[in-house]
Amino acid sequence: MATTELATLYNQLKTTFTSQPADLKACGELLAKLKVGLIQHGLLVPQGDVDLSDLAVAREILEIGAFWSIRTRDIPSFDRYFSQLQTYYNDYSSALPPSPREYPIRGLNLIRLLTQNRIADFHTTLESLPLPADSLASNPYISHPINLERWLMEGSYSKVWNAREEAPAEEYKFFVDSLMGTIRNEIASCEEAAYNSLPIKDAATLLFFRSQQEVLKYAQERGWQVDLTGATITFAKKGEEKSEIPKDKLITVNLQYARELEMIV
Repeated sequence: MATTELATLYNQLKTTFTSQPADLKACGELLAKLKVGLIQHGLLVPQGDVDLSDLAVAREILEIGAFWSIRTRDIPSFDRYFSQLQTYYNDYSSALPPSPREYPIRGLNLIRLLTQNRIADFHTTLESLPLPADSLASNPYISHPINLERWLMEGSYSKVWNAREEAPAEEYKFFVDSLMGTIRNEIASCEEAAYNSLPIKDAATLLFFRSQQEVLKYAQERGWQVDLTGATITFAKKGEEKSEIPKDKLITVNLQYARELEMIV
């Protein structure tokens, strides 16, 4: 490493991050210090001749930062770490040994795009991966978001729900949960439009809740009325918006058009 101090912080970060359970607060403090050190030694955005061993360590620090961001549910932080890693993954791919964390992080980025409904960016990013098209399905970190996108387009929400337990890394579950939150809101809107009420048990099944307590909490958030005695949920109907036609304004505009036409003639 560039300095003894950075090497010490780096070793502390690895130990802290891999401990069970990881001390995420301490990891955040170490990452903040390490990023300052990387900037000072020209390793955050490396340029020119840089020691390859230093580059490998800097890449690992940023990768730990990307995983730490997901574990702390800080998506903007993940975006920054992923952006900084692109130099290492793209510009130094032939000089550095492959990183075992590269494709888990690339896969996380793909799922992030799905949660933000950035489907066009998802496909552009997928096509730009340094992998042959026929090997995408064999990489579990890439095939997982590919399957999620297909199931979302098909409306196979139960498969998206089951995919949580099939996630290739623990961090993937955070994004699957985020997707399910979006799906629940869409299903809930359909229920409100299609039904006046539903049994609590049926509503829980449709919304992929595992317990009555979860569906009751969600019903409260949506403003639904719950009848525990009858075990039913009555949906809050949104009043139809009425828009009045501005008759006086339309008449004035039409008269103005008529006068202008007379002047032209």
